[in-house]
Amino acid sequence: MSAATLNSAHWDARTLAGWSEPHLANVESALSRWVGVDAPVLLGDAMRYAVLDGGKRLRPLLVLAASEAVGGNAAAALRAACATELIHAYSLVHDDLPCMDNDVLRRGKPTVHVKFGEADALLAGDALQALAFELLTPESDEEGDEIPAATQALLCRLLARAAGSQGMAGGQAIDLASVGIALNEAQLREMHRLKTGALLQGSVEMGAACGYVGPIALAALRDYGAAIGLAFQVVDDILDVTADSQTLGKTAGKDAAADKPTYVSLLGLDGARTQARQLLADALAALERSGLADTAALRALAHMVVDRDR
Repeated sequence: MSAATLNSAHWDARTLAGWSEPHLANVESALSRWVGVDAPVLLGDAMRYAVLDGGKRLRPLLVLAASEAVGGNAAAALRAACATELIHAYSLVHDDLPCMDNDVLRRGKPTVHVKFGEADALLAGDALQALAFELLTPESDEEGDEIPAATQALLCRLLARAAGSQGMAGGQAIDLASVGIALNEAQLREMHRLKTGALLQGSVEMGAACGYVGPIALAALRDYGAAIGLAFQVVDDILDVTADSQTLGKTAGKDAAADKPTYVSLLGLDGARTQARQLLADALAALERSGLADTAALRALAHMVVDRDR
């Protein structure tokens, strides 16, 4: 089912599933082929444990939906989709370590350091990060499809920026430094724009980089990615106080227990919910500005981000 068959004015979970299921199957198959297969056994096991059989795969779906919207190179898009998931997985492995958030539950199972020990968890995260960039720079795809060198370089740059000091790592540093500190809304927004939003926005940009997109459409896609990136974190903050650990697949209530600033602690539960709906409206408006004909999957994914229960 193509994204064009989705009702662009209304989110229907079954229709979204019809679009996403074959894409998810391709991503899972590729991850299974690529992750940890050439690594020493224990390291490979830890890498595969961190990545396979769990997670929403939102970042890969954003890559693939954005690539479809611009008529992108399918081989490049699949590799970019997997690379974003590897960066996301590595960040979770490291964030869960005792020196960071010290969490014991992730995706409904023990965290990597609980299962394999801290040293192997650290190495698994390092290896996943490196593998992400290896996937983006093949001499040729498995089916022989050539990915232009300029596309490979741009994808590497976008992913590095999203993951580094101006993105995910920078946001995590601010998060760790903000425990017990009262942040205002602008400071909280900036922290989450980096920690969570940068990789989600980067996923959209990487999908767009797999094809051709003009400056107006690219700016609109960036705005869309920024809006859903922040919306994802707002909803995460809401779920942290409204859902249980079994539903979330991770420890509920840990932000409040750690005295971390959140959208709920700053705006209240109703205010946070209002913020999430406004960010959804911003994302959908950005897609309208893009002028792209096939944005239905991106619209549906934006609804999924805000309406999810885990």
